[in-house]
Amino acid sequence: MSELEFWFDFASPYAYLAAETIESAAGEAGVAVRWKPFVLGPIFQEQGWADSPFNLFPAKGRYLWRDLQRETRRLGVPWRRPTRFPFNSALATKTATWIEPDERLPVYCRAVFRAGFAERRDPATPSVVSACLRAAGLDDSALERARAEDGGRRLRADVHRARELDIFGAPSFVVDGELFWGNERLASALERAWISPTLDCRSPP
Repeated sequence: MSELEFWFDFASPYAYLAAETIESAAGEAGVAVRWKPFVLGPIFQEQGWADSPFNLFPAKGRYLWRDLQRETRRLGVPWRRPTRFPFNSALATKTATWIEPDERLPVYCRAVFRAGFAERRDPATPSVVSACLRAAGLDDSALERARAEDGGRRLRADVHRARELDIFGAPSFVVDGELFWGNERLASALERAWISPTLDCRSPP
């Protein structure tokens, strides 16, 4: 089965929309999804941004909240504007890197997104991260590793890999090294993933 990498920051509202819809869309396309949580903060800082662009540019921020009202209503996705934006996603993301990449990782990730964007809970809080782990049938061992000394080394490696892929925003989808940015590019990424095995198997002209 072909594969698509789904790169996201838990603090990205458009990544929340993608997280709620990607599994069903990928299943219909016959594409496996590899969930890749990371943090955008270091990449934004390298671009000279000390905050989310939705905060730095007021018109963009006003559009964001109105657009999310429309999109969540259209998709039937629960939505409540977070009390703080962007919330600090580092702890939830460090924890995710210590979860085995099986069916429990997407469940945990969706629980974190819903905590931040549907339930107005703060994913920077250890108790919230712990609750998200329990929702995925996991104990707190991943959280304990994330909070331990150098518990963020896997996260730093993922941010480094995101730089190598030229990822600059979230959500991003990567197929065979090719980057697709933005939730509206999910269909194109799935199409690329679906045809890539066929292209690889073709005989040279």
